[in-house]
Formats: sequence, structure tokens, C-alpha cells
Amino acid sequence: MTSSAADMPPRLFDRALLRDRQTRAVKQGPATFLLDRVSEDLVERLHAVLREFSESVDLGTPGDRLGVALAVTGQRTVPVVLPASDAEPLALAPGSADLVVSALALQFVNDLPGVLAQIRRALKPDGLFLAAMIGGETLTELRQSFAAAEAEVEGGVSPRVAPFADLRDLGALLQRAGFALPVTDVDRIVVRYDNAFALMQDLRRMGATNILNERRRTPSRRATFLKMAQIYAERFADPDGRIRATFDVVWLSGWAPHESQQKPLKPGSAKMSLADAVNKARKDTT
Repeated sequence: MTSSAADMPPRLFDRALLRDRQTRAVKQGPATFLLDRVSEDLVERLHAVLREFSESVDLGTPGDRLGVALAVTGQRTVPVVLPASDAEPLALAPGSADLVVSALALQFVNDLPGVLAQIRRALKPDGLFLAAMIGGETLTELRQSFAAAEAEVEGGVSPRVAPFADLRDLGALLQRAGFALPVTDVDRIVVRYDNAFALMQDLRRMGATNILNERRRTPSRRATFLKMAQIYAERFADPDGRIRATFDVVWLSGWAPHESQQKPLKPGSAKMSLADAVNKARKDTT
């Protein structure tokens, strides 16, 4: 049975354009401060697991920073590229890995539920998935400033900053994909810049400029950019004049189910009711 167009996930991102912009960023000298921080944090989180992994995959992480950081700890990973085409499956055989990690790559996937399901199938029983992706309120200041500037200068608003998934949605997607013990949390990083144009330069050096399929295809007016920078400074500057830019790093983790894992109690299996527990507590304090 073939899938109809209605069954396909929306193509929010031009992934071929993403690949081109990431390549250009490397040639220009990439801005890696976010990836460096996330790589360090991922190593720390993995160290806390107290478990050795022999079949490890690094899925889609830009560059080699995460692989190098993990190699220092003795953890070797095989890099696997995220396909540019949504129709192309991941190069992961079912049950082939006991660890899949990914840093700052999954936020630009069109079919995130499908990718998570493939990761889950690729894990051996009791295998771990640990990833960090951009989400939440990331670049909310830039989004608001551009929207206000375009409305004032051009009389309309075009999509410029990608929509990002929030914590609750991502937790639900992990459960939907079949992960056991799913956990999500957010690390909010606020970076300060001299002005909005310095922020945009860093985004270009990250390969993270606008890749939305619905993006404006004609150049924006210079007046719009100047107005955006003015609004940004008015609304989101600190007393010293420097502006703030928010990056929310959302962490995801989940395990392939295994009989050794903790499981929630079945309804009605508790040996003491809530009322009995409350009454016992009251007696113990009198």
C-alpha cells in the first residue's frame, strides 16, 4: 500500500539547503560555542549512566566535535548522516546499536516522529538514545523583532525563524516511538551580542539561517533589517546596550524496552490505599 500525500509529514525545512549552508559555514569558519557546550554536557550525562556501550552511533551531529569529546572518554561512535531526502531511511539496521547519540541535528528534521521510530528500532534491547536539539523559545527575540519590523515596514510578515518543538511535545513523541523511561529537560542558554547583526552573523557561521520551505524568496528591504535591529535593541537590550539571544537546548533520552527495567505498578496493585497512608501518617505524628 502506498502512502498518500495526506499521510506524509509537512516539509517545513529545505534539507538540501541546510546541507549547503552548513558546508559554507565550515569554509567561512564555523561558530561552534553551542555545539561545544552541548558536546561537553552530553559526555557528562553519558558518564552518569555508569554503563559501557560497544555499538555506538552518532546521528547527524555537525562536524566531529562530539565524536572527539566522546573518544577522549574511551567511547567510540560511528557517524551516521541524516538523509537530505525525507523519503530516505536512516542507515541504521534494526537492533544494530546499543547507544545512539545526536547533538544539535534533529531540530531540522521534517519527520521527527519517523526518525525517532527508526532510532528505536535500531537499538538493541536496553539500548540508550541520548540527544540534544534546539527547541522551546529559541531565538524568540529575533522572531518578535522581525515580525514587528516587517509589519511596520512591509505591511506583512514572512516566516524567518523555524518553529521549535516544546518539551511536552517531545516527551510525547518519545513515548509514541516506543521508548521506555523517556525523559526530557531544557537547558536555557542566553548569549549576549553587540547588536542583532552580530547575532545573525553567528547564525550564518552555524549554518542555521532560514531554511524554511515557506521562506521569502525575494531579498528583504534594507529598511526592514535596520528596523528589526532597532526594535531588537529597544526590547531586548541590557543596561549596557548589548542584546540578549535565547537558545533552548532540549535534551531527550529513552531506552529500548527490556525486562530488567523498572516498570510502573499496575492499577490497584498497591498494598496500601492513599486514605490509609494519610491516616497512618497522621497517627505517626500524634
